[in-house]
Parts: sequence; structure tokens; C-alpha cells
Amino acid sequence: MQQSHVAEQALDSSPGLNRSAFPGIAPMASSDDDLLTMPALSDTLLDADGAWSACLAAIRDNVPLRAFKTWFEPTRAVRLDGATLTIQVPSPFFYEWIEEHFHSLVRKTILAVLGEQGELIYQAGTDHVAEVPQSRTVTLPANRTVAPARRVNTPQPAIHSPFVPTATQPVEHAPAQLNQRFTFDNFITGDCNQLAYAAAKAVADNPGGTRFNPLVIYGGVGLGKTHLVQAVGHAIQDRDPGKPVVYISSERFTLEFVNAIQHNKSQEFINYYRSIDVLIVDDIQFFADKEKTQDNFFHTFNALHQAGKQIILTSDVPPKQLRGVDERLISRFQWGLTADMQAPDLETRIAILQKMSHDEGYHLPGDVIDYIARNVTSSVRELEGCLISLLAECSLRNLSMSLDLAREVVSGIASPVETVINIEQIQQTVSKQLDVPLSLLTGKTRKQEIVFARQIAMFLIRELTPTSLKNIGNHFGGRDHTTVMHAISTIESLRSRDEHTRRTLATVRRTLGVPDRG
Repeated sequence: MQQSHVAEQALDSSPGLNRSAFPGIAPMASSDDDLLTMPALSDTLLDADGAWSACLAAIRDNVPLRAFKTWFEPTRAVRLDGATLTIQVPSPFFYEWIEEHFHSLVRKTILAVLGEQGELIYQAGTDHVAEVPQSRTVTLPANRTVAPARRVNTPQPAIHSPFVPTATQPVEHAPAQLNQRFTFDNFITGDCNQLAYAAAKAVADNPGGTRFNPLVIYGGVGLGKTHLVQAVGHAIQDRDPGKPVVYISSERFTLEFVNAIQHNKSQEFINYYRSIDVLIVDDIQFFADKEKTQDNFFHTFNALHQAGKQIILTSDVPPKQLRGVDERLISRFQWGLTADMQAPDLETRIAILQKMSHDEGYHLPGDVIDYIARNVTSSVRELEGCLISLLAECSLRNLSMSLDLAREVVSGIASPVETVINIEQIQQTVSKQLDVPLSLLTGKTRKQEIVFARQIAMFLIRELTPTSLKNIGNHFGGRDHTTVMHAISTIESLRSRDEHTRRTLATVRRTLGVPDRG
């Protein structure tokens, strides 16, 4: 399976607001800077409900109806303090999703309704408040919890397995085929997978009772998708051993479907998979071009979803990028929550190596762990393979653990550190090419030329390394991740219309030895 480039797909493509949503207000300008000149409604709105109702009226006219009903209807106004509006969302995921996909629209609406000082505060549930005045958040912060929704208990139909000698012989569900190692206790979290992990925990606590149905987790090869979804299965079975949980790969599902057809057991196959409480299907990209399997899975998906059963899927790309898959299925895959898993950052790779070596009963020296973590960067699977090879060398050749031995093992697995582009290289290259001292580049000065160089460096670090937004900010004087996002957005916008920015990016990339992307 080829590793695919993973990119978050924005759903909001509306450049402005529908004028009819605000009678008597001038049309919204296309530039954010022009928004501040627009008349506000704050003087005429006496309470929070009125302010948020005006916002929702505008939002409703600028997003698909299903998106509005899913993400905005469950919200409610809490209070209005001057130009600061607080709204409540059912969970942190709503805040995260709205800010990720509808940031521009919500920001413009708040400014139009509350004026240039307008701010929006999200309150998740009843106790956690996330303040995001005119900002956009991508990574779900740690230590957020999702309040479990009410579980709905539905009677189970009689279960018949499609894989027994006779079609009338009732059987219990087969074991879920879960790897005993793949539990939440053994899963290392970091900025690269925090959203997917938190969603998986929420589903495990209340399968079928959250809005994360289906839960789709996507990412490249070896990043831990299978581990995470199987951890959900383990957690559910530990709490309720009698609950039918099935984990299956898309290829295995296809083979069983074909086998059922060949042995005239199609109905038994249908009955079996539609009687499951939690269905976990791995690597749905392999459904591509299998029309009859897709058609069967479409109806199975509908039956389970309508019955309030939990569906969990993994893929190497977001549902929207699946090729050879029926649009009906893609649409349903997007009903719930889609969360990505990225390549682990340095801190997460170190934590993974420490955990793995501890589980194997070895204590790896700090310099060995650091060297492996800095050189084996593409996946968790590759990290595990490197560690196993290193421990095997020590055991079979009766060698002591050392940095030299680690270099020998890593040389056969990954490129040496000198060929890996890292944060420091990019910072130093930008500093040299733009003639900006490194201390100023990472410091607090806000001079225009320094800010531009800093934004160029942040943009290229995000593009050329697997570093999280939080860690990028830490390398620039401890700046917040929203500042990094603003920098990336600014350079993205500039390079489409400013020749100087394009030349600067091309020069730095060329110096770093990577091709220019235009």
C-alpha cells in the first residue's frame, strides 16, 4: 500500500456571507480588513440569544443544510458581555470542527453582528471554556473530555453466522479478532494523534451514543490506526463482554462476501453483519472498484447506523479523497467525525521508544533513544522495527547497547540525520537568506521584516517536517499554535499573489535541497 499525502479538507468555501441574512446591512467585503468598516448589530441586540440567532441566520444561508443541522443547531447562546458572545457546544469536538471547517464564515459573522471588537467564546458541555477570539484551532488540546451521551439499548435479533454448515444453525458471534497488544494503555499520544485518540476514547465510552458515528481515522502507513481502533474494541468488550464487536479488514470482508455468494449464504451473511453492535473495518480504501461489495456494505452501513450501532473505519486518505468508491458511501463516511493521524513528532517518537523498550524489559540509554528518534521519522511501525532489530543485535551477537550499534542498525532502515531536514536547519537557512539574526527570528520583535522572515520559517517547517503546530511555536519563543496557524495562512495567501514571497520560498527550498512547489 502506498503512503498517501494526508491533508485536512476544508468544507467552507464561501468567500462571504449571504446578504439576505442581514437586512439593511451592506454586502460583506471579500477582504478581512474590510470587515471592520461594516455596521454592527450589537446596539440592537439586547441579549445573547438575539445575537446568536442573528449569527445563525447568516450561517444557515451560507452552509449546506445538513452541515448546519449537525454542527450549529445543537449550539445555544450562554451570555453576551459587551461584544463578547459565549455559546455552548455539546463537546470540544464541535468547537474543534467548527473552527477547523467554518472558521472564516463564523469570524465574518461575529464581526458583522457584534462589530470590530466582536469575540466568540466556546463553552464545551457545561464547564470547559475555550476562548478563541477571531482564531482558528486545529489540534485538540490534551486533557479535554467528552461527556458521554445517553446509551440506547436496543433488542438484538436472532444471530445466524454465514460461515456454518447449515443456514438454520444459530451460533454466537465469533471472537472479535483483536490483537491483545493493541489497547489504550499501550498507545502513546502526542499532537500528531491527539484528536483521533480523544475521539476513540469517547466512542469507547459510549458506542453508538455520540455524534462520532461513523468514526473515520485516516493517515499514512504505520501510524497506529489499527492499534487505535482495536483499542476501542478492547475497551468496549472489557466493559461489556457480551456486546458483539467485530474487527475486520476490508479485504477480509470482501472475501467473506464472495464466499457467502458462492455457497448461497448471502442472507446469512447479511443477518450476521447487521446484528453487530460495533463494526470496525480497517483500510476501507481497498473497497475501491469492488462494486457488489460496496453495494452490500452500503446497505449494511445504513442498517447499523439507523439502529444506533457504532461503525469505526480506517483509511489511508480522507473519505473525500477515496478513489473508486461509490459517492453514496463516501457521503456516509462523512456523516460522523473524520480524524487524521500524522507522523509522530520528535517528542512522541522518544516516548514511543521509551515505552517499547520498557515493555521489552530493556533500558535504552538516552543518547541511543535520541539518535533513533531523530533518524527514524516516518512511522511508528518503522520505529518498532528498528528497536526490535537493535535488541536482536544485542542478544544474538552478545553486544552491549551503544550509540555506535544504534547507528549501524539505523543505517539499514533510515537515512542518516544529515539528510533529514529539521527545524534548526530551516531556521538557520531563513536567517541567512533573509539576513535576519537567528536571535531576532526566534525572539519577540515585531518589526515587519522580522515578522515576514519568521512567518516564512514557520510555513516551511510545517511544509517540510512532521512537526506539530504547538512544537513549531515552542521553537519560536513559545508562541501559541494559533500564531503559527496565522503565519502559515498569511504566507499561503501571499505566495498566490506576491512575486517576492514566491521567490523567497523558492530560494530557501533550493538552499535546503528540496524542489520548489511554486
